Amino acid sequence: MARSLCPGAWLRKPCYLQARFSYVRMKYLFFSWLAVFVGSWIIYVQYSTYTELCRGKDCKKIIMYLGIWDNLPGVVKCQMEQALHLDFGTELEPRKEIVLFDKPTRGTTVQKFKEMVYSLFKAKLGDQGNLSELVNLILTVADGDKDGQVSLGEAKSAWALLQLNEFLLMVILQDKEHTPKLMGFCGDLYVMESVEYTSLYGISLPWVIELFIPSGFRRSMDQLFTPSWPRKAKIAIGLLEFVEDVFHGPYGNFLMCDTSAKNLGYNDKYDLKMVDMRKIVPETNLKELIKDRHCESDLDCVYGTDCRTSCDQSTMKCTSEVIQPNLAKACQLLKDYLLRGAPSEIREELEKQLYSCIALKVTANQMEMEHSLILNNLKTLLWKKISYTNDS
Repeated sequence: MARSLCPGAWLRKPCYLQARFSYVRMKYLFFSWLAVFVGSWIIYVQYSTYTELCRGKDCKKIIMYLGIWDNLPGVVKCQMEQALHLDFGTELEPRKEIVLFDKPTRGTTVQKFKEMVYSLFKAKLGDQGNLSELVNLILTVADGDKDGQVSLGEAKSAWALLQLNEFLLMVILQDKEHTPKLMGFCGDLYVMESVEYTSLYGISLPWVIELFIPSGFRRSMDQLFTPSWPRKAKIAIGLLEFVEDVFHGPYGNFLMCDTSAKNLGYNDKYDLKMVDMRKIVPETNLKELIKDRHCESDLDCVYGTDCRTSCDQSTMKCTSEVIQPNLAKACQLLKDYLLRGAPSEIREELEKQLYSCIALKVTANQMEMEHSLILNNLKTLLWKKISYTNDS
C-alpha cells in the first residue's frame, strides 16, 4: 500500500521515516549526554576522596577481619578495589612511623603529634579532666595493628577522625554499655558494631507516603510498633544511663543536640544502643560555636534540633548557656513511649516524674541535685516494676 509523502515534498521519504530518524537521533543524543554525566561523576568521586589518609590494603584487612569481604557482591568488591587502589601493582611509599613510646631519636616527632592532639582536646573540651590521659588513650586507639607504634598513616587517620564528635565520644565511652563499639577505621572511614533495631520505635515508610501523613497521626501510629511495656522500660533505663554517662563525665559534659527516636536503637536483648551520635557535642565546643551568633529571637540560637540558648536582645547575640539539659530532652522523648501501655498501678507516679523531668532547666538553682534525684527516681520506679518479669 502506498504511503503519503510529506506535504510540499517531491520524491522524499515518507513522514513516518523522518519521525523515526528524529527519535533515533534524540535517543543517541540523550545516552551520549548520560554517559558524559556518569563519567564526570565517577571522576569527581574518585578524586574527591582523602586517599592520602588511607592505605587501601589496610582497609581491606579491616573489612576482611570483620568477616564481610566474602559476603560482598563482586561489583562492590571491584568498586572498592578501584577506590582503594588495590591489585593495580601500585607501590606504596615507604612506611614512616611515629613511635608510640618516646625514643631519644624520635621524641620530637611523637611529641609534636601529642601536642597537636592535646591542643585539639583543649579547644573542644576545655580544662576538663585529665587531657594527657586522654591523649595517651587516643595514641593507643590509633595504633590499629597493635604493634606498639603509630605509623604516619595511622596518625593521619586518627587526626582526621578526631575532628568528628561521634568518633571522639566512642573513644571516651568505649567501655560503656550503651555506646556502640568501634570495630576499626581507615582514613576518615570508621566501622561501628551492628545494631539490630535502628530506631526507638516506629515503622519505616516510603518518603512519598510520609508526605501525606499528618505529624500527629504519624506519632500515634509509631507508638503502635513498639516492644512490650517491660521491654520498653528496659530500653528507657538504658537511655537514662547513657544520659548519666555523658553528664559531667571524666572529660566534661556532652550535650545531646538531636534527641530523636531515629538516633536510638537496641539489640536483641533490648539493651539501648546509640546508633547516631554525630550531634552529641562537648559543651565547651558548643559554647564556642554558638556564642556571639547574630540573632533576632531565640529561634536563631539553636544548634542541631535540641540545643537551644537565648537571644540577648540588648546585643542581638546568642548567649552560650543551653536552656534545657539532656535529661529533660530524654524524658520528653520517653513520655509517650512509656505512658502508652504503662501498668495502672504506676502510671500516675510515672507521669508525674516524667513531667518533673521535662521541666528541668539548666539555669535552675540546684539543678545538678534535682537532675540526679529525678534520674534516680525514674530508674528505681522502672526497675522495681520490671525486675521480676521475663521480658526484662
